[in-house]
Amino acid sequence: NLPSYNVHTLFRTTTGSSGTNSRPSSTGDEVHIFCTHERTDYRVILWYQQSPGDTAMKLIGYLYFKDPTIEDGYKKDFGISGDLGGDTAKNGSLTIQTVKQDHSAVYYFLCSDSYPAYFGEGTKLTVLDGVDVTAPTVKILRPSPLECRDQKKKEGKRRKTLVCVASGFYPDHVTVFWQLNGQNITDGVATDAAAKRNEITGLYSITSRLRLQAKTWFNPDNEFSCYVTFFNGTYTNYSTSIYSWWMGSGTLFKYSLTSIYIGETFF
Repeated sequence: NLPSYNVHTLFRTTTGSSGTNSRPSSTGDEVHIFCTHERTDYRVILWYQQSPGDTAMKLIGYLYFKDPTIEDGYKKDFGISGDLGGDTAKNGSLTIQTVKQDHSAVYYFLCSDSYPAYFGEGTKLTVLDGVDVTAPTVKILRPSPLECRDQKKKEGKRRKTLVCVASGFYPDHVTVFWQLNGQNITDGVATDAAAKRNEITGLYSITSRLRLQAKTWFNPDNEFSCYVTFFNGTYTNYSTSIYSWWMGSGTLFKYSLTSIYIGETFF
């Protein structure tokens, strides 16, 4: 059986306060990323960094039983600790002692004995760079007029495309999902791999497309909803909905979600 993992982030200020922050408020904070796994016979945890726009994962260092080894280039700012001995669940932590802008990245851990090795799902760290934390605005664009006029295809093959646009948010800790009549849907959904940043405003935008059969779109009872989950210390959903017969742009609303994580974890 595959082991189960729990990866979460905890931010602690360098002032020694016992309180926790959901994100570093500025450079210079101390960051802790923790991991646990249940393979009691695995005595090695390796930590990797994947910087924005980089497909490569760079090895930060590893922990063997209680002994850490950190790669050159990471020794100044990073620390690794934990205890992989005994016959209980294993715990390890990665510490960034003085966080900087170039520490913004996704951090992965890998637990290993010999073979196989298992990666955690990754924890995204964003170091704020002076832009105010801003929630997204969400809207759904209806199928284009040209697509709606496509009468050449047979009825069963005609398709319509809805586009969800989330814009004006910072940082880029978002996920997007669609619902049809209150039920999550994944068929026909394509979402941008990463949010795009406006170089002038510093804010982000992301789009997601839902391609469906024309008859599904034209069913007057169907409600199409796009949800954008935004993380700013807590997880909050922002959404909008449309019907094929409704020519409005949707109403923006939000509600908070309870989460046991402090930080951003990717699933």
